[in-house]
Amino acid sequence: MPDKDEDVGFTWLDRAIVWLGKKLSLVFAVIVLVSFYEIIQRYVFDAPTLWVHETVTFAGATLFVIGGLYALATDRHVRIVLIYDAVSPRVQRWLRVVHHLLGLAFSGMLLFASWSMTKGAVLAPWGDIRLETSGSAWNPPFPALLKVIILVAVATMTLQFVLHLIRDLRGKGDN
Repeated sequence: MPDKDEDVGFTWLDRAIVWLGKKLSLVFAVIVLVSFYEIIQRYVFDAPTLWVHETVTFAGATLFVIGGLYALATDRHVRIVLIYDAVSPRVQRWLRVVHHLLGLAFSGMLLFASWSMTKGAVLAPWGDIRLETSGSAWNPPFPALLKVIILVAVATMTLQFVLHLIRDLRGKGDN
């Protein structure tokens, strides 16, 4: 297992997620700049924009969804360390196996729910492609796009759990 201070990932998928996450983290700086632009436009020039709030919200939500993948890839998710750190590496491995099985069950349910949600946001009842929009004056298709991103992220997380489960069942990653 990588050192706790390293964000390198455990599998090929984890390493790809860490690489992508580090690149996408720069989008937070862009969000700040765009929000600053809106503040200047609104309060200095009395010319608020239609697009900034929804764009920043969509970008931030997308990054938070991807952040869940990053947390799992780098083993930075929430766990009860009082118990985990007090047991041997072998018991830690079996605790991880239980975690992966529970995570797999949870992500499987999320996968079903996100598929249903995405289908409703992307397809009209008669089957044609029709992206759900925000309903604002600008009306971008961000709700549909975010639901697609959530579906892809949950499918990716499900695969992460499978790969982590295989790794720990094989006994790889013990200290």
